[in-house]
Amino acid sequence: MNLREIQEKHEHDILSEFAAFSDESRGRDVYEVPCDIRPDFQRDRDRILHSKAFRRLMHKTQVFLLPKGDHYRTRLMHTLEVSQNARTIARALRLNEDLTEAVALGHDLGHTPFGHAGERALDEVASVRFSHCEQSVRVVELLEKHGEGLNLTYEVRDGIRNHRTSGNPSTLEGKIVRLSDKIAYINADIDDAIRAQIIREEDIPSALREVLGNSTRNRIDNLIHDIITNSEGKKDICMSGRFEEAFSDLRKYLFKAVYTNKEAKGEEAKAERLVQELYRYYLQDVNRMPAEYVELIERRGEEPARVVCDYIAGMTDRYAVTVYNKLVIPFSWSVY
Repeated sequence: MNLREIQEKHEHDILSEFAAFSDESRGRDVYEVPCDIRPDFQRDRDRILHSKAFRRLMHKTQVFLLPKGDHYRTRLMHTLEVSQNARTIARALRLNEDLTEAVALGHDLGHTPFGHAGERALDEVASVRFSHCEQSVRVVELLEKHGEGLNLTYEVRDGIRNHRTSGNPSTLEGKIVRLSDKIAYINADIDDAIRAQIIREEDIPSALREVLGNSTRNRIDNLIHDIITNSEGKKDICMSGRFEEAFSDLRKYLFKAVYTNKEAKGEEAKAERLVQELYRYYLQDVNRMPAEYVELIERRGEEPARVVCDYIAGMTDRYAVTVYNKLVIPFSWSVY
């Protein structure tokens, strides 16, 4: 037996009967000879970590657009926090940590610049539907490696596609990421909003703090404990009714206090216009995009509107601003 096979056997010895086992994966779209060291889900995790799309998350908005300060979350920081929460739950429930981490690291690869404002802008202006969940899958199936994609396993792609609230992942590991994503962004957004002096901890309704906790740290810890306690021995990942209701109400509070706050979100309308203007500009002449995107249209038969969305969604915040400035702001010139 090689090292991979030893690890696969070890999974069957120590993981829960409800876990997704590496050697029982539904596989990849294109067959590959298995690695002699790493099980398939670990291999997927490594591919995502080394992808260009993952590195770009460092310069993409999480919730606060172009904040002044070094401690506000970026999309990359959010992704790492989701991964940490998810691995803690997976380990406690004896589920597959490699699969959990791969889904967590890949779940937002297709996010636009300027966060959900960019996502809304593309969905409104494009003739094709745009969703960051589906775009993340498109990144790993097609866009990475110059049109080759990462050729990930079915289970990882399924978890990425179904990580939003309305999703229904086929594995418990995917379900863990689905909840961990919400735990991460809600508590991080509270923390960032407090730092930005948009809200105070005391502004959160006392009934919610009584159930969930009186600080970001306490809330995360309590939510993770609640999920583990209520999911142990079950073929499901769930919160208790009390915590689920309080968590849902906390999310509603954030929509009123933060997500629609004029001070915190005042620049989003500009970001949306910027994204939509870029979309119209590149759709008018797709040859303005880099050659690898034009090739998707000319050689792969991809719809121009979809490929323009691909290109813009892949931009970081600062790159989108730079490109837009070049299009609308005249530069001085001289003749020597």
